[in-house]
Amino acid sequence: MTGRLVRSGLALFLAISMAAGAPVYAQDQTQGQTSNQAQASSESPSPDQARNLKAQTGPDYSRPKSGFPNIIAPYTGIHIDAPALTNSPRVDQLIHEGKLMLSLDDAISLALENNLDISVQRYVPWISETDILRTRAGGAPRGTSGVGTAGVLGNIPQTTYDPILTSSFNWSRTHFPVNNPITSGTGTGQPTLGSLTAYSQNANFGVSQGFHTGTGIAVFIDNARNSSSSAFQFFNPAVQSTVSFQVQQQLLNGFGLLPNTRFILESKNNRKIADSTFAQQVILTVTNVANFYWEVVFARENVKVQQAALATSQKLYEDNKKQVEIGTLAPIEIVRAESEVATDRQNLIVAQTTQMQEQTLLLNAITKNPLANGLLDVEVVPTAEVSKLPTIDVIPLQDAVKEAWSRRPELAQSALTLKNDNIEVRGTRNALLPTLTAFGQYSGTGLAGNHLTTTLPPVLQTSGIGDALGTAFGTDFPTYAAGFNFTMAIRNRSAQADNARALLTERQDETKYRQLQNQILVDVRNAQIALQQDQARVEAAMKARELAQQTLDAEAKKYQLGASTVFFVIQAQRDLTTARGNEIRALADLQEARVNYDKALGRTLDVNHITVADAMGAGAYHPPLIPGTPSADLIAAPVNGKF
Repeated sequence: MTGRLVRSGLALFLAISMAAGAPVYAQDQTQGQTSNQAQASSESPSPDQARNLKAQTGPDYSRPKSGFPNIIAPYTGIHIDAPALTNSPRVDQLIHEGKLMLSLDDAISLALENNLDISVQRYVPWISETDILRTRAGGAPRGTSGVGTAGVLGNIPQTTYDPILTSSFNWSRTHFPVNNPITSGTGTGQPTLGSLTAYSQNANFGVSQGFHTGTGIAVFIDNARNSSSSAFQFFNPAVQSTVSFQVQQQLLNGFGLLPNTRFILESKNNRKIADSTFAQQVILTVTNVANFYWEVVFARENVKVQQAALATSQKLYEDNKKQVEIGTLAPIEIVRAESEVATDRQNLIVAQTTQMQEQTLLLNAITKNPLANGLLDVEVVPTAEVSKLPTIDVIPLQDAVKEAWSRRPELAQSALTLKNDNIEVRGTRNALLPTLTAFGQYSGTGLAGNHLTTTLPPVLQTSGIGDALGTAFGTDFPTYAAGFNFTMAIRNRSAQADNARALLTERQDETKYRQLQNQILVDVRNAQIALQQDQARVEAAMKARELAQQTLDAEAKKYQLGASTVFFVIQAQRDLTTARGNEIRALADLQEARVNYDKALGRTLDVNHITVADAMGAGAYHPPLIPGTPSADLIAAPVNGKF
């Protein structure tokens, strides 16, 4: 009796242990097998060629809620704060007397804190983490907007890696008439119209668990208590317990680690793609903000040029007006001077309009709410000035392209997509096989209750559920079963289509990868050309402005001596205004060309000392105190296009 109770207790402990411990085991197993599976995929980028950019900050949505110490935590929802759609405090701190004083670092910092494009993209890595959590439980990924996924192809037997606990409890009472008292067991002593009353209570429990090898294990404990008004039963009431241990293993379709963990591997790659996509958005936003910033700088300087031109033409008009009044100048000259004043005033209005438009673009890029109090009439005042830049080294095209291939997030995303494609090809190849499942089962049955006779064998002289379970876990009444289940689709067209689709997608993405490499080469070359041309433009524009200034000075002296006319003075003044505008335009374009060159080579984050993890934190960016502070590595694409 004691031995049976011990065995019963051990069995219950085993079932509880599976329910409590198997999730941890399953997840640890996944983590330990990832490297082996990655190593098996020889066609995919190696770890050295695909460095991981982890943009993780805040909660890790790939991990479930712990059931300790709060056992109901896994069955409760989570709380996610509503998005902050108000401007960061730094915006108000930089406003002084109606002017938003901005350095380029300030503009980039505000963009990282407030830019809505970054805020939207910040959710994508977190959403992709939910797919990791889902696939670790054995489900198929949901997919993430903006993150490529190979899709769900191949009919592979699915299982859950989270233990499933099932239980059922029921009670019933049945009172029914008996037509044959002999066969029903009521006996002939019953009334003429015999009847029988039966009571039944059932309490059943089960735990099932799947593993990454295509193995499934299940334990079931079924308990039934029955009693009736029949006098012809050994036990009344009777307790019957059945304990079953079942194991099954896929031998063809669904055999091995890759077919059963492919969704986990793909979701982890999609998480890396999401990180890289976020990095790409940060690079794009920083580049746009820098270009907007230099456009505002140009617009303000151009307003100053137009103001100076208007002031000069206004002075010429006033001087001519005085000379006409004293009779030393023909009246037509004052008309010409007045016409030039009107033209310069019109040019000033256009320049001021352009300045307001560029301010609007910059404010929209660095704030969440451009209509917030204090921003409606604020004037953006860049603290940086365009000036002649030192010569920027342009590395040889071959070296620049190689650097861009190793840094650009787009190529990293394409490489990870190819890894997922290869996993899908291998998974759908396994799904071509028929399904062959080997299974084994052992069960024991115990019977106990209040016996009606004392002449029963000793093994049946029991009294309750403890004895019934003890007998069930023993070997008194065993049942053994084993066998195979075989399923094969005739013609197998669906599996063939899935495998062909996976292969075609892989070949298509390989072509896209080369296409992207070529596009990056074009981007780098165009950025180099623009940078070199703008450097030459700055030198030419500065020289032209100096010559235009000298020409105007000479023409003004000739006019004072009576050797020139107002027409030539106005023409020289226009030429100087144009030359000044061209100079600041060339200087601003050179600044923007440098920004775009950094983007083409994938240097934007390093140049601006930005880590993507900080960008994920929304407002953690601060200009470094020590030059050369390293930033987070971007995911590198395969070198020279080789995997």
